[in-house]
Amino acid sequence: MNKKKPIEEARRYVENAHTVLKEHGKLNVEGRYYEDKKYVRAAGNYLWLGALMALDAVFHVRSDRRTRVNINAYLEAIGERERKLLNWVDNGYNIMHLYMNHDGIQTKAVCDEGFHLANDIIDRCAMLLGQQ
Repeated sequence: MNKKKPIEEARRYVENAHTVLKEHGKLNVEGRYYEDKKYVRAAGNYLWLGALMALDAVFHVRSDRRTRVNINAYLEAIGERERKLLNWVDNGYNIMHLYMNHDGIQTKAVCDEGFHLANDIIDRCAMLLGQQ
């Protein structure tokens, strides 16, 4: 990770997620569902990791990238400072990490919301860092 520019790195992860779904995530005939869970899971993982990079740059919840931190630690740190961001992170955890990454939910609307939340979280963290 580029420690000097974590927001740029986070945005790169979102772009990687977009590329995975654009190049490999084929939609069904109606355009409402992705046909393969594999690519939805990969995109969800990229989105969540990008959001975590941005959050770590602002809230310093973990000191070492190799350690796992429970989502509650993030929610607690964020809740003390940013109520709007708290809602986005809570919803983002569910959509990007649980629904997309773990469950591989194939609904395009859910995936699109994951992208919106990832971008909202990263943009808010950039604003908090003064890097708009």
